[in-house]
Amino acid sequence: MFYVRPIERDDLPAILALSESTGTGLTTLPVNADRLASRIERSVTSFAGHADKAQECYVFALVDDAADKIVGIAAIEAAVGLAEPWYNYHVGTQVHASRELGVYTAAPTLFLTNDHTGHSELCSLFLDARYRHGRNGPLLSKARLLFIAEFAQRFGSKVIAEIRGQLDAEGKSPFWEGLGRHFFAMEYSTADYLTGIGQKSFVAELMPRHPVYVNLLPEAARAVIGEVHADTQPARAMLEQEGFRYEGYVDIFDAGPTLECFRDNIHAVRGSRLFPVEIGDGDPVPDNLSHNVVWLVTNRKFESYRALLVQASARVDRFPLLPYAAAQLDVAEGELVRAVPLSPRDR
Repeated sequence: MFYVRPIERDDLPAILALSESTGTGLTTLPVNADRLASRIERSVTSFAGHADKAQECYVFALVDDAADKIVGIAAIEAAVGLAEPWYNYHVGTQVHASRELGVYTAAPTLFLTNDHTGHSELCSLFLDARYRHGRNGPLLSKARLLFIAEFAQRFGSKVIAEIRGQLDAEGKSPFWEGLGRHFFAMEYSTADYLTGIGQKSFVAELMPRHPVYVNLLPEAARAVIGEVHADTQPARAMLEQEGFRYEGYVDIFDAGPTLECFRDNIHAVRGSRLFPVEIGDGDPVPDNLSHNVVWLVTNRKFESYRALLVQASARVDRFPLLPYAAAQLDVAEGELVRAVPLSPRDR
């Protein structure tokens, strides 16, 4: 069985090992033990209810129960941009026209913005390559959505997710090579790492403040604006199934898209319901019954949040759990759980 739980201090070696296999572009998982330990400490403090809004961060681990091993990580930043500046480019348009000459041009333009300040962010989603099968990815990603549903008051009215942008075969960003390098005089991987360990002041100091005309960039840089890394295509598709949309904001380093959705419009948030638990007799639930679907089920405990997947009928009044699932969720007969069919088509 796989389940999701809050990160713990003792998980640092496992998370550091995961970070070493992410490659460039996943800014929030730097290969830096001190920075990761600090992030874990922020999460532990947040789950204890002691973090202020600017530092509030919830980090979750996907655990392979059979191997007692962490195989994935995901997180929620409660409010971005309050402790450190939060930059995006917004893809807009500058119109140049002359009635006398009969000339009219609409030029696509990149505007540096802080428009997402105060919004909540889904981030740090990474799954060990050996476990990228079955429903492990959706469990890890969507467990965060039911946490938001259960504790909505802790999050902003809008939720965003930055998707990793396209890199070339050498791990370089065409967008960075076409724009950022001219202002930062460093490799994309170095800028990405410095941002990941919190040294963001150089962005404000060196980034051009005036609009950037897209047509002046090299073709390779223009082509990747709003495009995603091959490894993150499934993550984008998953979020779009839940109602997230690209609204023209891109990352300032690799031009990967930022997806966004109002918190209460996220399909899993809006569609989740509370059910009293009914603990069964221990017989496994057949997974080939035509009326069965896969449910994402969570307890309602803040500090000891748990989420897992359960096979059950598409229509239930009391949620059926086998004893081992109830034990993993730490719920008793009649206690309420929050649940939603994992796939939007089953809701």
